[in-house]
Amino acid sequence: MEIKGGVELPARREDVEFHTEDGLTIVGELSLPLSAAPVATIVALHPLSTHGGFMDSHIIRKAAARLPALADLAVLRFNFRGVTSPRGVSGGEFGNGIDERHDLAAVMAFVAERGLPHPWLVGWSFGTEVALKYGLDYPIDGAILLSPPLHRTSDAELAAWAGSGKRLVAVIPELDDYLRPPEAAERFSLVPGAELVAVAGGKHLWVGESQTRRVLSEIVMRLNPAALPLPESLEV
Repeated sequence: MEIKGGVELPARREDVEFHTEDGLTIVGELSLPLSAAPVATIVALHPLSTHGGFMDSHIIRKAAARLPALADLAVLRFNFRGVTSPRGVSGGEFGNGIDERHDLAAVMAFVAERGLPHPWLVGWSFGTEVALKYGLDYPIDGAILLSPPLHRTSDAELAAWAGSGKRLVAVIPELDDYLRPPEAAERFSLVPGAELVAVAGGKHLWVGESQTRRVLSEIVMRLNPAALPLPESLEV
């Protein structure tokens, strides 16, 4: 079986809910390895909902579909407030990256309650802004930023990651619509320890199987490098 597109590999999948301090119910899904304990945890923060982002945005959906089986990772994904997906609707309305701090707080409380190991925030586009603004409030190993636009993140918020002890990895598409590698190098100079990964030919939406595999491999390289290289097919 070739691992591509919408292939969903075996995992223990559970619909979950989170309750925010401002009274909303946030819906999500937890995907765990079928038989092994997870070695680390992806907390996935999706792209901008006003431009179609949700917990099923393709990189996040494929991470949940593949990485529990291929890399022994837990994948926790959810809809930010006001967002609808086949899983359901999260309460409230778009908070412009400000009110979403309550969503992240509720999700991270769940991570702690379940004892999910070595959590990493994996944000994509808008999700990177939420990760950068509020991620330092939580006991995470680090954050992986896919196509960070840095529209809502101030220099002070970015600089706060310097010396925090939490790893920061920015995966920058060469042909990004918002922030390309030269500009990213300048902005992220505020965090001397940040890892910048420039992806030749990459685009903001990471369309295509080769770009998907590159992004998933960059994630696994930080969370469970022993699982690399990710297989492109499995015997059935």
